[in-house]
Amino acid sequence: MTMKNGILTVSLDFELYWGLRDKRTISEYEANLKGVEKAIGRMLELFDKYEIHATWATVGFLFTQDIEELKALSPKQKPNYHNHNLSPYDYISDSDALESYCHFSPELIDKIRTHKNQEIGTHTFSHYYCLEKGQTSEQFGSDIEAAIEIAKKKDITIKSLVFPRNQWNNEYLSVLVGHGITSYRGNERGWLYKATNESDEKLIRRASRLMDSYFNITGANSYSLKSIGTEKPFNIPSSRFLRPISKRLSLFENLRKQRIIKSLKRAAKNQEVFHLWWHPHNFGVNTDDNIEFLDAILSSFRDMKTQYGMESLNMGEISNLISGEGRA
Repeated sequence: MTMKNGILTVSLDFELYWGLRDKRTISEYEANLKGVEKAIGRMLELFDKYEIHATWATVGFLFTQDIEELKALSPKQKPNYHNHNLSPYDYISDSDALESYCHFSPELIDKIRTHKNQEIGTHTFSHYYCLEKGQTSEQFGSDIEAAIEIAKKKDITIKSLVFPRNQWNNEYLSVLVGHGITSYRGNERGWLYKATNESDEKLIRRASRLMDSYFNITGANSYSLKSIGTEKPFNIPSSRFLRPISKRLSLFENLRKQRIIKSLKRAAKNQEVFHLWWHPHNFGVNTDDNIEFLDAILSSFRDMKTQYGMESLNMGEISNLISGEGRA
């Protein structure tokens, strides 16, 4: 398949506290979580301004109004992780109530849907870890089924998925196909970004990924549409994680910005895909600075659109394009 234009695709891992629960307490990350609503509003303004098509990979739990609804809609088969701290279900069962601002977000999902070109995808129902020991493909299937069913309550058809912690599992791809999911976000190429479980993750890899954000270690990580192949579910890999502004690394932030912009330009000039992703909660603090940083990147995209005809497509639209179904 030959592309006539480069493509920018954006995906966001919309998870709130469910993506952090096994790593941080709410109080440790409270400012970020309380800032999410403002951050999402500012992001949507930029997406409208620059006509950005984005996929919001949303944890299924966020569709619910409260803990009672969450318990009622949870699947019977739950992940049986050897590390029980990874499962949110004990945390849920031990709680009489959960704070709305960091656990539930149906109103924000509705707000995202009011903006053009925004796709609601899934980040699984329970922020499910597909490479952790103990869980099975059958349990994963139950989780995905729950995610699809809860989205249907809002008349949303799930077509795109992002694996939590980027733990994509090749053996589970048939589960996605069986539930009508046509694409997922794979990882960047190279050993730095190879999918792994938490216990096998090494400090040197995390440190190297941080360095790669500022200095060109792994290249642009853009790729041709043809390289995605024609077999569903389509792997639409990440190109770059948009890290939040770091005050302690402020002297290097322009390097990080230019690294992204140069990669974006390469994709535009070579008719390739560039896939940028982040978490909304990353912008929950230092929101103005993070939005200014993102504005500069999207302004460069607009330049690439004018100069090279680059376009923005969300993951579902890329899947449709590969399938010959057009961009709708």
